[in-house]
Amino acid sequence: MNLLEVKNLQVHFPVKHGVLSRVKARVRAVDDVSLTVAAGETLGVVGESGCGKTTLGRAIVRLIEPTAGRIFFAGEEISRLRGSELRARRRKFQMIFQDPYGSLNPRMTVEQIIGEAIDIHKLAADAAARREKIAALLESVGLDAAQAGRYPHEFSGGQRQRIGIARALAVEPELIVCDEPVSALDVSVQAQIINLLQDLQQQRGLAYLFIAHDLAVVEHIGQRVLVMYLGKVVELAEAKVAIRAPKQVVVRSTRAVRSPKRVAGLKLPRCARSSRATGPRVIWPNENSPRSKAPRTRGTVKLGSSVSFARSTPSGAIRNFSEFSFRPRSPKSQLRASPAPSGKANYARLGIRL
Repeated sequence: MNLLEVKNLQVHFPVKHGVLSRVKARVRAVDDVSLTVAAGETLGVVGESGCGKTTLGRAIVRLIEPTAGRIFFAGEEISRLRGSELRARRRKFQMIFQDPYGSLNPRMTVEQIIGEAIDIHKLAADAAARREKIAALLESVGLDAAQAGRYPHEFSGGQRQRIGIARALAVEPELIVCDEPVSALDVSVQAQIINLLQDLQQQRGLAYLFIAHDLAVVEHIGQRVLVMYLGKVVELAEAKVAIRAPKQVVVRSTRAVRSPKRVAGLKLPRCARSSRATGPRVIWPNENSPRSKAPRTRGTVKLGSSVSFARSTPSGAIRNFSEFSFRPRSPKSQLRASPAPSGKANYARLGIRL
């Protein structure tokens, strides 16, 4: 029996105009989508931006109310559940969000973020058991249990995504909807998160609905691939078949952009044919500009000088970088690449007086 079954799911958003906000049209974000996910399986969902992938995932976990269609989880229809009944069933399916920066409450510590779900579903007998469970969850995703008292802004993007994974695991789900969990992360961190998700799947028998743009990631982690275009399913096949021998131009064009090699039947855009990628640019302000005042940090910033930067936290000082010298060569680009969390973002922010 399938763990998840979706039948003819539709999600439409009204377009309103005028003083009376009358509905003039409807955006068919998800239009008649059907799919199944077996226990322990990973179903990849790919498609261009705006095709309805995220809306599909949110509708399945009932963060968005579907317009029509039926959703079955473990043989029980959940598309009509409300209130306490839905809350009780929602423990079995969770979601990992795309943005590791916006999905965590900045006013809450890591212990409060993970412990919130434990408290709602009453999964810990007392405070000591709650702390032990949170510590075990942090260690399972590769974080130190001593970091539970810190706030989200004290972590890198990859570490924040690990916190989001720990939050999803807190209620012991059977299905996790992964909404592009690695797209906002460094390349060096993406592999760590993918390997972590695979290890957790083997240990806990999880099923994934994995939404992504990177076809190599989907082929690596998924057994089957569902291709969406304009809210509809245009292809559903085994991962290797759908990606290496696709029937739809959606997947073929995505392969073309990822690799500069020619794909039969497609004319690659100029950006895909380029042999050299353009690195990020850092615009340095004039020393006489209003933003060139000394930052509120321990250390000084001066173009071409040595820089030391540290932040104070309740648990002590975090030294982001120390005795770091740089001299930008305008108007050329400055590219900084290194594993997270190495201080790249703080280096750039400090340079432009943020």
